[in-house]
Amino acid sequence: MKNIFKLLALSSLLVATMDSCKKDEHKDYYEGGTNPVLTASTTSPVITFANADNVAMTLSWTNPNYKFTTGISSQDISYVVEIDTSGANFTNPNKQSIAVSKDLSVSFTASQFNTYMLNELLTPGVAHNLEIRVKAALVNNSATLISNVLKLTVTPYAIPPKVVPPTTGDLYLVGSATAGGWNNPVPLPTQQFTQITPTLYQITVSLIGGQEYLFLPLNGDWGHKYAVADKTVSGLNTGGDFGFDKNDNFPGPTLSGTYKIQVNFQTGKFSVTAQ
Repeated sequence: MKNIFKLLALSSLLVATMDSCKKDEHKDYYEGGTNPVLTASTTSPVITFANADNVAMTLSWTNPNYKFTTGISSQDISYVVEIDTSGANFTNPNKQSIAVSKDLSVSFTASQFNTYMLNELLTPGVAHNLEIRVKAALVNNSATLISNVLKLTVTPYAIPPKVVPPTTGDLYLVGSATAGGWNNPVPLPTQQFTQITPTLYQITVSLIGGQEYLFLPLNGDWGHKYAVADKTVSGLNTGGDFGFDKNDNFPGPTLSGTYKIQVNFQTGKFSVTAQ
């Protein structure tokens, strides 16, 4: 009889222990957060060559307070400041995205902010209306929270182009990636760039996959060219750095198709985008 009571007591203890374990089991679920509130030290930062090294603007934002069932998140939070032209709704392919790690503020010098505007292809010496916001996210860009949008008015200043633009005012495309091949002079107007600004040229053209090309400032003249220093650099077939009278041809896209080529002498970079 004693043995029976012992077995019953042991069984009750095991059930109680298992029940206790079940109660202790839990899962950590995301419960949400608060969109950060963005503020700026000024909405009309002064951007000039004379104050290039001075802080032009400081952005600050509130903590998004990510919360889980076990409490406030201890995970790393990353932030991205986005700058775009007013009305583009942050869809402009030239918008600027600046990564900020963990901090709740960031400062930009006049030179830094001017570079962002020039990279957005904004005309120097002209006042531009911009919009700026900050995006918070957890690991792997999960649980993104977006701040309010601030409106800025800023006038960028001109800096010497990184690569000297063609003195002819013209730019031509030549190479095995083009319909005209390496024949020079090239067919017109299909292989002549359009000048968008004094430092920006653009062309939309059919290219043959796996081939190469160059930019010529004077049609029919091999004396000078715009090229790259090393065509084996990874990713160069979609864009990168270029220069005057460099050693290598531009590597063309892998696949044949229609592409837009932009050549930015201000930044010394070119881009190739499938259309």
